[in-house]
Amino acid sequence: LSALYKTYFDGTPSVLSDLTIQYADYAAWQRAHLQGEELEKQISYWRRQLKDARFTLDFPTDRPRPATQTYRGARHSVSLSKSVTESLKALSRREGVTLFMTLLAAFNVLLHRYSGQADIVVGSPAAGRSRIETEVLIGFFINNLVLRTDCSGDPSFRELLARVREVAVGAYEHQDLPFEK
Repeated sequence: LSALYKTYFDGTPSVLSDLTIQYADYAAWQRAHLQGEELEKQISYWRRQLKDARFTLDFPTDRPRPATQTYRGARHSVSLSKSVTESLKALSRREGVTLFMTLLAAFNVLLHRYSGQADIVVGSPAAGRSRIETEVLIGFFINNLVLRTDCSGDPSFRELLARVREVAVGAYEHQDLPFEK
């Protein structure tokens, strides 16, 4: 940033290379791409994924829920040790999943155990930069993905990892459809 700031005030040429596309080009591509058969394919996938989904979990609470939901919450951060992180990465490699998928599976186990529900729905942001041309662009590409995992049947953690992998891969293959649609 300081180099860009200096070139701006010195009136010298920018140190950045010219972009091959602009954000407006991406937006035009997205509008053209999400029409007709492609749009229907994306919408059909998400309709199948979300059919009859419950988007709330029933957790045991220490006090009654208010009549009107407030959406106020809290945050609790947890840091994992280097050895635990390395073990999780090794497990992920052995099972052919990403570290994100392993952590999502663990989170699903936690939600399942506390809620007693087998149908776990988790929202996750996706970078939305699936094309190499968009990697250097400045713009809002983020999309929300819904990752719905079936925890029924008392699966082993390996089986649950396979389910999470299938859900995540499917979601990322269909991430072009904006969440709002």
